[in-house]
Amino acid sequence: MIEEAHTAAEMVPIDRITVINPRVRNRNAFAALVDSIAVLGLKRPITVARRDSDADPHYDLVCGQGRLEAFQELGQTEIPAIVISASGEDCLVMSLVENVARRQHRALDLLRDIKGLKDRGYSDVEIAQKTNLTMKYVRGVLRLLESGEHRLLRAVESSKIPVSVAVDIADADDAKVQDILRQAYESNLLRGSRLLAAKRLVEARQKHGKGQPGTDKRQRRPLSVESLLRTYQNDVEKKQVLLRKATATRNELMFITEALRTLLNDENFVTLLRAESLATIPKKLTDRLASRTGEIQ
Repeated sequence: MIEEAHTAAEMVPIDRITVINPRVRNRNAFAALVDSIAVLGLKRPITVARRDSDADPHYDLVCGQGRLEAFQELGQTEIPAIVISASGEDCLVMSLVENVARRQHRALDLLRDIKGLKDRGYSDVEIAQKTNLTMKYVRGVLRLLESGEHRLLRAVESSKIPVSVAVDIADADDAKVQDILRQAYESNLLRGSRLLAAKRLVEARQKHGKGQPGTDKRQRRPLSVESLLRTYQNDVEKKQVLLRKATATRNELMFITEALRTLLNDENFVTLLRAESLATIPKKLTDRLASRTGEIQ
């Protein structure tokens, strides 16, 4: 990773920066980044390496392609940058390392950031402004976080259910949850696959709890010799049943094969099959029949 903590940023002309390790990015994510920078500004400068020339200096981009392209999209000509000294090969390696080592935040980590802002004294309005989220979303997330509804939070973040429906489910008892889903369907908030996903989520929540570590209804039991022995015996019994079924199937197949072999040795039966246009049998059965049974022409 690149150390930037003690280096001051400077304004660098965008047209003098070369992206040495370009990568394609998701357009939706890029649009969200552009909107965030337009509203909140740049939170972290990019990193470049200076390339001195006879005229004005040029720069190789080490990390921050998305931020650089967002500034270009917004019509900016300069961007705050940390300028380091490194060769072209070192820049390429550092860029690769930066991309590989970039931490992918879990959904709950990002939602907990909202709670962190709340704990530091920010109002709901200020949190909405800083995160570029709606007030309704912020308040809903805070409500779910406070009640430990991690299962519902994951569904909200992945857009499986609206935050308003998640809050209603969290506030309702099990008997009223189905009414909430019905109202969400009638209000066109949940339809099709989203409604099915919401039903599965509700069933999992009722059976296993909210999803918060240490509070789920299903608790892990410590392993013991007796429990391991029971598990082993159950597994043995299942395999014995499977073996009995396989043996019975094999015996039935052997009976069918022998019966067909006998019938195909009967010329009258073969003639009848030809007359009824039934002179073919599955290949797997013919493979089991001895060649002396003769072929049906």
